[in-house]
Amino acid sequence: MRVCVFCGSAPGARPVYLEAAKALGAGLARGGHELVYGGASVGTMGAVADAALAEGGRVIGVIPRSLVDREIAHRGLSELVVVDSLAARKDRMFERSDAFVSLPGGYGTLDETFEALTLQQLGGPRHPVIFVDLEGFYGSLVAFLDHAAQEGLVQRAHRSFVTVVPDVAGALAALQG
Repeated sequence: MRVCVFCGSAPGARPVYLEAAKALGAGLARGGHELVYGGASVGTMGAVADAALAEGGRVIGVIPRSLVDREIAHRGLSELVVVDSLAARKDRMFERSDAFVSLPGGYGTLDETFEALTLQQLGGPRHPVIFVDLEGFYGSLVAFLDHAAQEGLVQRAHRSFVTVVPDVAGALAALQG
């Protein structure tokens, strides 16, 4: 399975974010999964890729030309795909992925995750979308999604597109079915 991981180009304020990224990358590789991600060598993105590579995994990075220098494109990947825009990055990652996992992250992580959910809502292929709610990071967001469903602004069937797990072990288990 090709698993797309959404996470940050920053390491975050606490060591737990980098630790989780490393554990996820290593776990995906040990499970025989290919990693698809944003192509950076820094932050949690770099950590997830480096850990997968260290375990002998195949890693595909997709990065816009405008971010090659800013996000410091990872030059040691199995495959680095340079595209023209953020929209093209998302399209390419979505095309090449069978599941999506969101580690704690910022605007880009949320943008990519919600576009994956929106494509499914609009009839695109159903792929698992997993939020790793590390130490309650996504708790408020999950409460918002539940509220939006209660208010009839997200259909209950579409709310079920999201799986929330407390840690990396939960994400790896959810990917196994």
